Amino acid sequence: MTLERAGALCAARGAKFTPLRRMVFGLFLESGGPLGAYDLIRALELRLQRSIAPPTVYRTLDFLLDQGLLLRIESRNAFVPAAHPEEDRAGAFLLCDHCGLSVEMDLGEVEEQLSERARKLGFRIGRRVVELQGTCPDCQTPDCPAGERGRV
Repeated sequence: MTLERAGALCAARGAKFTPLRRMVFGLFLESGGPLGAYDLIRALELRLQRSIAPPTVYRTLDFLLDQGLLLRIESRNAFVPAAHPEEDRAGAFLLCDHCGLSVEMDLGEVEEQLSERARKLGFRIGRRVVELQGTCPDCQTPDCPAGERGRV
């Protein structure tokens, strides 16, 4: 994902990718990991050299979520860029308990099976959240770079 691609998706949907929204999304792309609202506030304040009110960041996060550009990691109250923002599909997060790594994984056939079962039960699925916690490959090694200090 790039800022240009995000801007093009918003334009195609008739949504405005304002300079603040662009800056916030850019911070996610730069971070390489999940960010919470208060992480964003601190980063924006450093970048803009002024105070940022929490509602400003929350409104921006809501916009980015609505556009499918971000996904929320519920258990960490944090957000990451969506791997496939142009598609409305469920994914799952693999979350490392040691270093905090988060990886989005496509559910593919599993999502189809869950949707079909819900449909047969007359249930309409709204929000879909699947988070699998465990240990990433790097943290499974004896020389884990995160060690106990990286436990989240």
